[in-house]
Amino acid sequence: MRLLSHTIGIFTHPDREWKAIRADRHSFVQVFLSHVPILALIPAIAGYIGVTRFGFELGGHLTKLTPASAGVLAVVTYFAMLIGVYLLGEFINWMARSYGVEGDEPTRHYEGTALAVFVTTPIFLASIVVLYPHLWLTVAVIGLAGTYSIYLMFEGIPILMNMNKERAFLYACAVVTVALIMMVTVLIGSVILWSMGIGPVYQH
Repeated sequence: MRLLSHTIGIFTHPDREWKAIRADRHSFVQVFLSHVPILALIPAIAGYIGVTRFGFELGGHLTKLTPASAGVLAVVTYFAMLIGVYLLGEFINWMARSYGVEGDEPTRHYEGTALAVFVTTPIFLASIVVLYPHLWLTVAVIGLAGTYSIYLMFEGIPILMNMNKERAFLYACAVVTVALIMMVTVLIGSVILWSMGIGPVYQH
């Protein structure tokens, strides 16, 4: 129930929802496990269906992956999403003291994880677009979701962390930078794996 209410609220009235999330005061484990394992299924399942049933353009030709290859990539994607959100939450928590976030360690840990969970929610939901993996459609939809996630970051930190807007702005910039570095690291890792021959297998 919390998953649904917070997910709707983060789109319809983000200010009010950040206050509600702050008031929840669960543990970081609770907020992570109640949301991310479910949301991470969206890109994994949608991607699997998209690349095996509908295919994607590659070199001017419609290409599909074998079910076995797509299954491996779906599992890797799922766990990469889990690890990525967890690490982002840990980075946010690690930087909290440097930016003067008040409260005890469990409270800061919850707030950092909650921030990571809910700013990535739009991207998880938008990833349903990979059911039909057209390059420019995917880039446009995920790009819009990413923009809204950045907006949620700057909007949410002052409320969730109870900070003034000046410090919150600097904190949000640091978090966005970390998120971008993580994304680039994942992309580089993917290229390295592909170059080692650990990549998709295409249907013939």
